[in-house]
Amino acid sequence: MTYVLLLEPNTLLAKTYTQLFEHVGYAVGHATGAQEALAIADKRTPDVVVLELQLPMHSGVEFLHEFRSYSEWLKIPVVVNTLSPPSRLAALYVALQSDLGVTAVLYKPQTSLQVLLRTMRQQLAQI
Repeated sequence: MTYVLLLEPNTLLAKTYTQLFEHVGYAVGHATGAQEALAIADKRTPDVVVLELQLPMHSGVEFLHEFRSYSEWLKIPVVVNTLSPPSRLAALYVALQSDLGVTAVLYKPQTSLQVLLRTMRQQLAQI
């Protein structure tokens, strides 16, 4: 069974995403912050990570640096699904993709649940 690690601090969105992922047969581990997510990933390696960049305490970028420091997690697809506007991400995108292995960047206000799910499936199909 595909295992999704969801880093989403908004509890309503996390519940919505979890219900969607479970509805299509995925197992979900949910964390609201970077340290919690690393602990969850340590217990069960995810097949894909869905990440909000705006996390409490540590940013999503800090999470990615830590996550990618483990060799067994280097090839796990990471889909950034964030409230950070694309104009803010433009400067970060190259680093997110080339240095931190982000496979897709989505802007929440313009991303439907269907697009998020399709993007995740595309990333999973490539591994």
